[in-house]
Amino acid sequence: QVQLVESGGGLAQPGGSLRLSCTVSGSNVSITAIKWYRQVPGKERELVARIHSVLPNYYANSVKGRFTISKDTSKNTAYLRMNLLKPEDTAVYYCNLNKGGQNFWGQGTQVTVSS
Repeated sequence: QVQLVESGGGLAQPGGSLRLSCTVSGSNVSITAIKWYRQVPGKERELVARIHSVLPNYYANSVKGRFTISKDTSKNTAYLRMNLLKPEDTAVYYCNLNKGGQNFWGQGTQVTVSS
């Protein structure tokens, strides 16, 4: 069984910063590749960033230059540092891990950017 737990969401002002965390637990699981998605009501879940042990990091055009994905394998935790936040970044953010062809998701963390 694999579990992902996100944290770090909240309210931020435009131009502000937040750091999301995704802690992974379970037997025989490592954070070789982690993805961060976000979703707003009525829209499809959007891939925001991906980190992989071999491939270059991926960022959606809408967050490139503002968001940074990283991971600490010793803590089995991935992070999404979000700078220069915009109101359009408001969404529920989810981390995702694929193991053996099966997708695992966290419960999501709400990020609201508003003055």
